[in-house]
Amino acid sequence: MKNQTSPLAPRRQRDYAGVLSSILAILAGLLVGLIVLLATNPSNAFPAFSALITGGFYSGMKTFGNVLYYAVPIIMTGLGVGFGFKASIFNIGGAGQFIVGAFCGVYTASVWNLPGALGWIVPLLASMIGGAMWALLPGLLHAYRRVNIVIATIMMNYIGMYLVNYLIKIAPIYDNVKNQTRPVPAAHRLPTAGLEKIFPDSSANIGIFIVIVVAIIVFILLEKTNFGFELKACGKNRDASIGFGVDAKRMIMTAMLISGALIGLGGALLYLSSAGKYIKVEDVQAAEGMNGIPVALLAMNHPIGIIFTGIFIAYMQVSGFYMQTYGFTTEIVDIIVSVIVYFSAFSFIIREGIRRWQLRQRTDVHHTGKGAEK
Repeated sequence: MKNQTSPLAPRRQRDYAGVLSSILAILAGLLVGLIVLLATNPSNAFPAFSALITGGFYSGMKTFGNVLYYAVPIIMTGLGVGFGFKASIFNIGGAGQFIVGAFCGVYTASVWNLPGALGWIVPLLASMIGGAMWALLPGLLHAYRRVNIVIATIMMNYIGMYLVNYLIKIAPIYDNVKNQTRPVPAAHRLPTAGLEKIFPDSSANIGIFIVIVVAIIVFILLEKTNFGFELKACGKNRDASIGFGVDAKRMIMTAMLISGALIGLGGALLYLSSAGKYIKVEDVQAAEGMNGIPVALLAMNHPIGIIFTGIFIAYMQVSGFYMQTYGFTTEIVDIIVSVIVYFSAFSFIIREGIRRWQLRQRTDVHHTGKGAEK
């Protein structure tokens, strides 16, 4: 009997190769981080590196609960960036969409005074609308005028930052003493959904469940629907997809709107928590909006993978805080993450090498089988 290979096998092998390449990128980043620690402070290098690895559980479940809290906006922005990447849209406007969505969420929760669960559900929807609308203009320019999407989205980051700073000052949510937004009413903050029992004294809330559900929905949308197929086809070859009847302009606009909505939702999930985070009036772009880029790249834009890479990046950020005990600054974490992203950018080379190795192994087995038959 001839060996029959499942049609799903090549895809599974690509998935395994992607996971392996991401793991190799993470290990390479950690190795470079250890080398930097040894070069700067050899005596404390290994204790600091140990703190980096175990810091996410420094205070037990409390610390890991905070890891989940910091992971929520990173995962959501990663989903938004990854969704755009699927259509070959490099949405670098995450910082602007994030802060605009955050403002819409905080304003709605603070001013509208809706009853019950609507007090936080409607603000989340408002943040999605805000993020989507902020992605609309660069999407229109790219779809209909072929304007470079990277330049258009980057410029919208600055406009969004200054616009939100202005709107906060004229809105009834401004604390002019601290130069930031006022606290969101307690009744309109995100519920903890029982996580306070699992992660006591932490900032963990229902946001982690929301991002998991959204990631699953995005996965189904991309992998199990005709829309997802057309979106990815448009991303791989826009002209060819047009020839097969795909409305490329509509796909680009839809991808940008969904990407912006996801990133905007991440902003509200951060500032509607009870962790004491406020939107400050300062000329600094939201870092969370940019952190979605390495999260998406490291996960190969896979929605489920983004959950794990987002938690990993958040874990590194929380652990980096405890490295200060050994005389290191938290910037070492930025170096490690940057190196990981640098190596993940070469993931396609790694994946191709793994694919060729697997192909060679299968070819050797095939020839061996033929020799045995003879």
